[in-house]
Amino acid sequence: MKLSNVAIGLFLVHFEIVSGGWVDPDTKNIFKTTRAFTETDDREYKLVFSDEFETEGRNFEDGEDSRWTALDKNDYTNDALHYYKSQNVRTTNGVLNITTTLQDNNYKAFNEKTKKYYVDTKHVQSGMVQGWNKFCMTGGIVEFSAKLPGKGSVGGLWPALWMLGNLARATFVGSSDWMWPFSYDVCDPSKVDQQEINACRKVGHYGMKAGVGRGAPEIDILETMGGDPGPLPNTPVQRPYFSTSLQIAPGVSKNRPILSHQPKKGHWYEGLEYGNSTTTGLNPFFYGVTLLHEPKQYTYQSDAISANTQIDESFFEQMNKYRVEWEPPSEGGRDGYIKWYLNGKFLYGISGQSLNFTGASIPSEPMYLIMNTASASSWGFPLPCPEGCDCECYECGNPDCDCALPVGYCDNFPANFEIDYVRVWQAVDDPRHQLGCSTEDRPTQLFIEGHKERYMEDDQTEPLQPLRIGGAACTSDLECGGESHGLCSSEGMCVCNDGFAGSSCLSHLGFDDNPYNEHDDVLEVSFLLLPNHFMIIFCLFVIGFLAFYVFTVMKKNKEAKSAEYERLSFDVNPYYNSMAVNESGSPFQQKNVSYCMIDGRMVD
Repeated sequence: MKLSNVAIGLFLVHFEIVSGGWVDPDTKNIFKTTRAFTETDDREYKLVFSDEFETEGRNFEDGEDSRWTALDKNDYTNDALHYYKSQNVRTTNGVLNITTTLQDNNYKAFNEKTKKYYVDTKHVQSGMVQGWNKFCMTGGIVEFSAKLPGKGSVGGLWPALWMLGNLARATFVGSSDWMWPFSYDVCDPSKVDQQEINACRKVGHYGMKAGVGRGAPEIDILETMGGDPGPLPNTPVQRPYFSTSLQIAPGVSKNRPILSHQPKKGHWYEGLEYGNSTTTGLNPFFYGVTLLHEPKQYTYQSDAISANTQIDESFFEQMNKYRVEWEPPSEGGRDGYIKWYLNGKFLYGISGQSLNFTGASIPSEPMYLIMNTASASSWGFPLPCPEGCDCECYECGNPDCDCALPVGYCDNFPANFEIDYVRVWQAVDDPRHQLGCSTEDRPTQLFIEGHKERYMEDDQTEPLQPLRIGGAACTSDLECGGESHGLCSSEGMCVCNDGFAGSSCLSHLGFDDNPYNEHDDVLEVSFLLLPNHFMIIFCLFVIGFLAFYVFTVMKKNKEAKSAEYERLSFDVNPYYNSMAVNESGSPFQQKNVSYCMIDGRMVD
């Protein structure tokens, strides 16, 4: 009997590995399990997510893919020069291709001086594809195989592979204020105005636990800087290079390192690990940003704990493997780590103990994956601005702009960022490794639903469109992915086979095997989070009301027996009924409480 149970258990484990809801059927069995590169980690890892991008012509427009959403919007962050269009993201020849081109897009801009909107134009069009609120993970191993866009000797492009906490949506700045990149679970009264969901909260809202600090930390697996080779100040690393970073808050508030200089001892995080010291070293060019808000107490500092690794032109000509191994801290602990690898070789590592410097922690938030190519005047462009150049114009072909552009920049288009695959593994039977964008420990679903305007454009009604399954116009089965994916009906519309999605049935359907639904627990959670003193008062009130009710009934019965008072009735004071309804209803009203800012001008 015991042998039979073991056999059944092995079968179930094998079945889960092979057919997980997020695993691409095109992934070969050899990749269904793996081992960590971290020497102290001997756990077995199973594949929980993959995308091999083998199907030609996949469309990532909102509602077309269960794993990814390609954006159609302006990017207001980081002095961006590009506009994102979903048409710039497609699968071709077995890879995901993010193409960056020279193309004009008008957008609504805001003049800070006149406080009026106006129409402006961006001259670069690119792509960002993100898994926000679709596939998220907490802990595990992520590996990309990718070829970088353009030429490594030319600056101005900013390809990136990264992860972000699900409580913020990349490029939607209203979702990131007072949320990004907090990874802080300490009650600090001096920071309650800076961290929207802080550990000082005595009552949890939106299904969240009271006393737990939340946020949207960022893990950067790759951010590439191109440009002419040559010595750079205070680092052995030269261009081209790529950065690997953990971005968190709160940051170091005093005696911060000076840009382009190594930090003084005691002024920055210690115990950071580096691989080959001749090709990888601390990133002295970015230590984080100060997020300015009014009133002043809402301003806060973020830190970028970052390393740079030197690469060469071959990284722009062939695929390389970029991996991060992320171990969240144990419950209530200060442990955990993040380690980065390139083609199997260790680059850089951050431990939870190093973060004691500010009280931040290794992320334990559900995080999603992002792939994009940006172009920004703050990344690879001439700094400081050349003498005699106003650096306010970045249009290729306009002679007035030439002085502000990197050498060779305009000849670097079109540029193709190619991703061969993305795979995610998690440790078997380790509760710290979880799937889902909203988990029992770190729920996000109700918060996003309650603040959905932060996660969408003004002209949208929902942050994400429903997933389309079939419906595209067709004349043959080939236009619906072929017989294995779907068929073209007699009405000339694609009808998808089971397991396929998208209007043309080109993507494999992905889903959480065991999703957590906050709506199932919200009433119970809200009730349990009521303060103890309120519960005591409430219970005493209920007891008093019941005693009063029993006394009233007994008195009415007694009076009914007396002919003298035969027509006399006794009504319970409606005041008590009203109070009973309000008090007993209040635990359930807690779920409707929403966060608000003192100054409405601070909300994007």
